[in-house]
Amino acid sequence: MTPVTAPWVRTRLRAAPGAAVALAVLVAVTACLAAAFPRTLDRYTDAGLRRAVERAPADVTGVQVSAAPDPGADAEAAEDSLRPRHLTAAYRSVLGIVERPLVVDEEQSSYGVRVTDGLPSPEKWLPRPDGLPAQMVLAAPQGLDGHARLRSGRLPKVPGGRADASTTRVEAAVTEGTARTLHIKVGSVLHVLGDRELTVRVTGILTPERPDGAYWSVDPVLGTPSLRRMPGPAGAPSPTYWVGGLLLAPEAGPALLGAAPVVRYWHLAPDPDALHSRDLDPLAAAVASVESGPALQRLHTTIGPLTDATTGLDDVLTTYGQLDDDIGPLIAVAASGSGTVAAVVLLMAGGLAAGRRRAELALLRARGASAAGLAGRLLAETAVVAVPAGALGLGTALLALPGARLLPALWAAAAVTAVACLALPLRATAAHRRVRVHDGRRDAASPRASRRRTVAELTVVVLALGAVEMLRRRGATEGAGDLVAMAPVLVGVIAALVLVRLYPLPLRGLARPARRLRGAVGPLALARAGRTSASTVLPLLALLTAFTVAAFGGSVLSGVADARDRAALLSVGADARVEAAEPLPSGLPGRLGQVPGVREVTEAGVDWLAKTPDGRQSLPLAGVDPGAYAALAGRTGLGAFPEGRLTRPDDAAGGSGEAVLPALASPAVAERFGSRAFRLRLADGNTATLRIVLVRDRTPAVYGDDFLVVDRAGLPAGSVPPNVLLLTGDDLDAGALHRAADDVGTVHLRSEQRDTYVDSPLQSGAERIYTAAVAAGAGYAALALLLSLASAAPERAALLARLRTMGLTRAQGRRLLVLESLPQALPAALGGILTGWAAVRLLSPGIDLTTIAMSTTASPVGRAELRADPWWLAVPAVTVLVLAVGVATLQAWWSGRRGAVTELRAGDAR
Repeated sequence: MTPVTAPWVRTRLRAAPGAAVALAVLVAVTACLAAAFPRTLDRYTDAGLRRAVERAPADVTGVQVSAAPDPGADAEAAEDSLRPRHLTAAYRSVLGIVERPLVVDEEQSSYGVRVTDGLPSPEKWLPRPDGLPAQMVLAAPQGLDGHARLRSGRLPKVPGGRADASTTRVEAAVTEGTARTLHIKVGSVLHVLGDRELTVRVTGILTPERPDGAYWSVDPVLGTPSLRRMPGPAGAPSPTYWVGGLLLAPEAGPALLGAAPVVRYWHLAPDPDALHSRDLDPLAAAVASVESGPALQRLHTTIGPLTDATTGLDDVLTTYGQLDDDIGPLIAVAASGSGTVAAVVLLMAGGLAAGRRRAELALLRARGASAAGLAGRLLAETAVVAVPAGALGLGTALLALPGARLLPALWAAAAVTAVACLALPLRATAAHRRVRVHDGRRDAASPRASRRRTVAELTVVVLALGAVEMLRRRGATEGAGDLVAMAPVLVGVIAALVLVRLYPLPLRGLARPARRLRGAVGPLALARAGRTSASTVLPLLALLTAFTVAAFGGSVLSGVADARDRAALLSVGADARVEAAEPLPSGLPGRLGQVPGVREVTEAGVDWLAKTPDGRQSLPLAGVDPGAYAALAGRTGLGAFPEGRLTRPDDAAGGSGEAVLPALASPAVAERFGSRAFRLRLADGNTATLRIVLVRDRTPAVYGDDFLVVDRAGLPAGSVPPNVLLLTGDDLDAGALHRAADDVGTVHLRSEQRDTYVDSPLQSGAERIYTAAVAAGAGYAALALLLSLASAAPERAALLARLRTMGLTRAQGRRLLVLESLPQALPAALGGILTGWAAVRLLSPGIDLTTIAMSTTASPVGRAELRADPWWLAVPAVTVLVLAVGVATLQAWWSGRRGAVTELRAGDAR
């Protein structure tokens, strides 16, 4: 056979331009989705890591390097080590020692000299809340002029131009917050008492440029004064005192040497833009090296033996790594399932093209074309279309999702392009490896599969069953590795191969008794549907895998939503909550009840300071109307109870007498007091006698593990007035509720509380990826079904044409195609439900949705487990049935319009 030439390729593309365009669109879309997945994942994980670092305090995420003067150095060497030239040189050395990928943000980093503790100032004009003198922290930071604006006065200087340990007079600046709180003005003079007295004259007041940045946040007392308490015995009142910061000139560092113990510091702020989730392990290694590894040893050599480095960045990285590890398997399941369905569709597209050109390829083989040469021509023909389409899809993903790694996206797009290029040549080579003069009828089927196919299928099923059993035994978090991601594919492979072998058997059994029925449509449909065909494995695998991904993804999404809804309900107690420390106005429930969407308003009075008679323990006590509160507890599912059990006795009206009130309690309180009566001292000094008659884990009015609920009518009059209103309704308007509350109480909405549980882009990104994966899998599954039906369309059209020549009506033809498609679509739908349920059951013991739902392993609702969602199991199955019947009906209608002569042309090999 001659080498591949352009005329052949050009001729074949011109002969079927529609097929070439369809292949290009399929490859471009698939390559774009494949390349977009790793880039989207990179963007979400990087954003999650940066958010975790940015939300943590600057003194936690920064690397704080500090060093005291060398104990063996003379006075002159100690003074020189505190001068700007030496500090800057040491700062450059520290930057060089920090290992990548930990990158330092030099703009927000700081270094300088400061005293180790605050020094008291005897000035009487400084505020003294409890009579204690204010303390001042003296620091000589570098780069002060670049991080603050001068509001009044001037920046401090060193009197005489040079400071040393004997200097007693220095100048300083303060921030406007320090000046306002401590009553400091330009020209104020403070005396600071240390080892010797320092006289500090304030020359300027500054406004920090970025008060929330790391430069000011690492040592916040330099920018904002702090009111602190003196240490004392537990429970005893401790006096307070103010601590403020005085910012000296950078050259004034040696003046602090003789006044108090000093330390050189270098606060290194990490650069958030340089943080990438893929570098999490190297980042942790770099941080550990600075804290206690080789980098710290180099700091000892460069700066001094007393150099120390501390940071909380490693804890932040560990917490984020746990979140990433918990969410990673979930994303991998979605990616593997959707990727498998897309790959199956590409293979089916190649198979459809090979089937469409079967006669042409058989003729070429009969005329002497070699299998290798034929495969080469087909590869070149396909590559001319697929490679530019794959490049277009890759380019679209790169432009739409900037700022992520190129290589994973490139590999993903290349894999899609390779599958698209090889599908047609390999399928054609397999079908035409032998030269055939006559290809036979396309509607003929072998009564049984070949031994080779049987052995191959058994091997695949055994391997898949072994992998599933290994995954079931190890779980999703115990080293099962990539098996977790392949769970939908493994279950789909097993179900597809089993269903292909089993579903024809009952149909063949029904075919014989169906012959006794009147008419030929039913028996003919059963006979045709009962044939075994290897071509049904791929579309069935695509459908079952898509079902599994949809069921698993839907269960994940619904489980996450349920966990957040439940946690928000536990926190708020209803759909909305209005509470205040003081009694709420009597007209407020009526105003809130008129807000659109509000159905019920339930009052409750909560005494948060109720104590046992010995005063050692506080127990929140809720006084409620038993009828309304029981209805609320039943609606919300938070500790429902019969209202009659909580109603006060007749002799307990208004708290009169020594009547014992029935109470509902939490398990912890019930275990403490049992069934005996006990007294409770209320916040206003009155007492109530209670006996626990009901025990519930939760209750709407009080959130926590300790609570008591009683009939408010049985309490002393005015003891527990209503201060909590619990609202139920749909689509509550936060603005309207706030206006109705009129600032007399704090409004909490369940919807707002639910939104607070999503505080990481990794959480929201994982949900979006899952939604996109389920949608993509469903789209490709539908396309697989359409390709499967399209491959059988010519043969079905010819069958209808032949039957119409024998008297079959158009209505009978539609019924025939519908009945023929149902025995295949129905097992696929039922198998999809089974595989989806099996995958969820398989992975649920090892997958915890708490992290993705609540962004933490601590959840008010406990462990959020993965459960099969009936809605996500049923909808895809029904969709497949509707789609299969719809396509069969449409094909029958279209074939009826064309006529039998068009289908049964002379020389037609069908």
